[in-house]
Amino acid sequence: MKFKFLTITFLVAASSFAQTKDSPKTMLNDDPVLAAIDSMMASGYLESLGFTDNVEELNTNGYAKDSVPVFDSLTYYNRFEALNSNSPFSIVYNSYVKGYVNLYAKRRKRITAKMLGLAPVYFPIFEASLDKYNIPLELKYLPIIESALNPKAKSRVGATGLWQFMYPTGKMFGLEVTSYYDERSDVYKSTDAACRYLKSLHKMYNDWDLALAAYNCGPGNVNKAIRRSGGKKSYWEIRNFLPRETRGYVPAFLAVNYIMAYASEHNIYPKTPDISCFKVDTIGLSDHLSFAQISEYLDIPIEYIEFLNPTYKQNFIPNIGEANTLCLPVEKMGDFLTNEATIYALKTEQDKKDSIAVAQNKIIAPTKRGDAVVYRVKSGDVLGSIAQRYHCRVSQIKDWNNLYNDRLKIGQKLYIYAKPSYAVQNKKKAKVDAEKSQPKSDGKYLYHTVKSGDNLWDIANKYDGVSIEQIQKLNKAIDIKKLKLGTKLKIKPVG
Repeated sequence: MKFKFLTITFLVAASSFAQTKDSPKTMLNDDPVLAAIDSMMASGYLESLGFTDNVEELNTNGYAKDSVPVFDSLTYYNRFEALNSNSPFSIVYNSYVKGYVNLYAKRRKRITAKMLGLAPVYFPIFEASLDKYNIPLELKYLPIIESALNPKAKSRVGATGLWQFMYPTGKMFGLEVTSYYDERSDVYKSTDAACRYLKSLHKMYNDWDLALAAYNCGPGNVNKAIRRSGGKKSYWEIRNFLPRETRGYVPAFLAVNYIMAYASEHNIYPKTPDISCFKVDTIGLSDHLSFAQISEYLDIPIEYIEFLNPTYKQNFIPNIGEANTLCLPVEKMGDFLTNEATIYALKTEQDKKDSIAVAQNKIIAPTKRGDAVVYRVKSGDVLGSIAQRYHCRVSQIKDWNNLYNDRLKIGQKLYIYAKPSYAVQNKKKAKVDAEKSQPKSDGKYLYHTVKSGDNLWDIANKYDGVSIEQIQKLNKAIDIKKLKLGTKLKIKPVG
């Protein structure tokens, strides 16, 4: 009798599963969730943090480094059922959700690894606030979809911060925005506001799926979709009546819940930002300061100060009450406190010099430290990421190179006057890279070994009389679009 019962249970589960139509829905390149991820990545924010991994220790499944595990439909179904049994959300598995599982587990798995690495930085903060308001802890995954865990993220329509608040909604929940600071980027304040907003949306619909949809597109659009559906009250029943970006929002959230729980099964392991190992502390300031001045005196890269103080919009801390706080690594806090008066004095002296120069209608020449580093612009480069790489400001790069806008051309030379220590580091790195990439010859062809950052355009320009088309013709057996480190490419015949 027991065996018969188990057989019937399995058949019911299988029947239910068969209705999911397991083939993933085709995801276009302009899918709103995919476009948002790629937009966040284009900012260069994550690349500035310096990520490391520990794959060898964490890879207990014995997967090859770049392998992408494949699972049958029943495995996915069982895993989603396990998640669903312990969640107030309807964590279902269907073709829409599978499309986003593939997005995070295959198409953008490197980004997912970085999200896993950032999780210990942000999730404890999210969980504490979610617990305070007694709402589901699974909502800690929402900022992964909203902002890729970037507190400075800004969407094309102006939504800002980890939780992507629009200005009016942020204002409604007490998040202040001025010319100098934006509390939508404050990790603690924005998280508290998001929890209060989500709780109010759940009270409105008494359904977490609909609350999520309303968080994305607003209660007005959800109410409109309910009316157009004939009064249906579940997300999947009104899905086709919602705005396009919201149709993928809830499936993406469910997929992220799954990926965060089963990342290692998909051969994805945390890439941890270097800065996450710092213990930090916060101090109130008695005067305004710029990040550049703090960086200069304490010898901290500006991007680290930005990471720890995302609320400030202009890399400048104003002298206005509660906003006038500074977060620093604990080991630098003592230096700041000991030399605080000196730092303010230096700042005041520089302010006086700048004021006199402006009054006399003089141009303030940029400070040039060390030898110039010549940087050649590559595809995908933006001034912000180049400035972060060399620990300087975008405005400085513009001054050093007489640039009047942010547009760059591939192959353009930029002269960077980095701090001496960074200039030396970059020269050493360039020397090592040059030694590694010395062309080899077997007597018939000249070869180039692919190194980090290489692309066909750069490689072709290293060698006289060589074109991209020529490299492609000589290396037909190699996938030129996906160059792997260490690959040997034929460049041209010898002689």
